[in-house]
Amino acid sequence: MLVLITYDVNTQSAAGRKRLRQVAKACTNYGQRVQNSVFECQMDATKCTQVRHILEEIIDKEVDSLRFYYLGDKYKNKVEHIGAKQGFDVTDTLIL
Repeated sequence: MLVLITYDVNTQSAAGRKRLRQVAKACTNYGQRVQNSVFECQMDATKCTQVRHILEEIIDKEVDSLRFYYLGDKYKNKVEHIGAKQGFDVTDTLIL
């Protein structure tokens, strides 16, 4: 299924900037960055639960936030792209 992960990490402190880098790095392991704090990830429910747990361990729930949008397997007609940065097929192999 396609899962959209978005995050907002408070970067007013050095610790916050470190959390931001950690969240971004963790997300790049599971999906493709489509905007600064937005990743499209193709994963099953088990992998999604693992990623959610990893990210929850990184953030400070008092000042940071995570959002998961579950678009499912029939997402192609739910996603529209306009503007810069060509779209891509998230089911293609990711090059790490």
